[in-house]
Amino acid sequence: MSARRVFAPDPPPDGSKPKGPASYFASIEQAYGHPVQEWLDIAADRLADHPHMQVVAYLKAEHGMGHGHANAIVAHVRAALADPAR
Repeated sequence: MSARRVFAPDPPPDGSKPKGPASYFASIEQAYGHPVQEWLDIAADRLADHPHMQVVAYLKAEHGMGHGHANAIVAHVRAALADPAR
């Protein structure tokens, strides 16, 4: 697990749908059968040594993830790492 761990956001307290990349997280869990936290950990580990699109390509090739789902995972991790206050 990465020392740069990024956590999945909590659902909006008002019951509304999440915005941005997090809006994909429920369907990612359903489609690939793993908690979104596992995908976030994988992306955080790989982003230490690889650029965004290489991590997206890895998730697609090695884990069968669709492009939109892979990109949402990587985008969320990159944004959280860029702004630790998130």
